Amino acid sequence: QVQLVESGGGLVQTGGSLRLSCAASGRTFSSYAMGWFRQAPGKEREFVAAITWSGGGTYYADSVKGRFTISRDNAKNTVYLQMNSLKPEDTAVYYCAAQIGTPRYDYWGQGTQVTVSS
Repeated sequence: QVQLVESGGGLVQTGGSLRLSCAASGRTFSSYAMGWFRQAPGKEREFVAAITWSGGGTYYADSVKGRFTISRDNAKNTVYLQMNSLKPEDTAVYYCAAQIGTPRYDYWGQGTQVTVSS
């Protein structure tokens, strides 16, 4: 059984910063990658960033490149998303997802709300 728990969301002003965390528990030894997705009201869920566990390669959506940074702590089995220079367009529920045993996002967290005020 695998469980993902996001934390760190909240309300921040335009230009501010937030750091999201995603802690993975259970049988995660065969994990391939962790990713962050977000979904705003009335919008489709979109990819934000991802990181591989083995090589630490990172991938970003164009909309967040240069502002967001994804990182990992292998010992804690935790992935982080540092969000800087936040914009109102970043307002969404942010979800953590994991590729475990297969290169597909089969495991998802509950989501954490990020609200950027204008």
